[in-house]
Amino acid sequence: MFKKKAKGGELVLLPVSSADLEKVREHCRAMVRKRAAIAAGVSAIPLPGIDVVSDLSSFAMMVEEINHAFGLTPDQIERLQPRMRVAAYQAVAALGGTLVGKLVTKELVLKLLQKSGARLVAKSAARVVPLAGQIASAAIGFALFRQMGYQHVEACTRVAQEVVLEAGKD
Repeated sequence: MFKKKAKGGELVLLPVSSADLEKVREHCRAMVRKRAAIAAGVSAIPLPGIDVVSDLSSFAMMVEEINHAFGLTPDQIERLQPRMRVAAYQAVAALGGTLVGKLVTKELVLKLLQKSGARLVAKSAARVVPLAGQIASAAIGFALFRQMGYQHVEACTRVAQEVVLEAGKD
């Protein structure tokens, strides 16, 4: 199921099979849906800027939790066996500009959100129209948050699969 690896007195759990990875993936996707629903609720509040601040904080925390669930925080990667660590870094590099294995800051999340700028503008503009605009803003916020969260979960899954494959070569 999960492999325990002791380092410095701390146990690190890593998914070590495809079934484990799928369980972690589904758990994280459920977390994304829950957080997206919360983000949608905040988006419906007619106060300018509150949704952006909330989204930044919530998304940054969620990314950290997803990375941790897959064993892909910077600390967890550093504790891997050298061969597995190299596999993790190679998989992260192959994916490009993802948040896998990186220290997540609000600035980094903001850059990621800016890539989805058109939706953010639509979300903000929709808020001007009473009620219908709030509903539209919430729907756009939910879809954007969920899409970005799912993309991160899938990126973590791919990296973790590479690490599992490397671990299986023992």
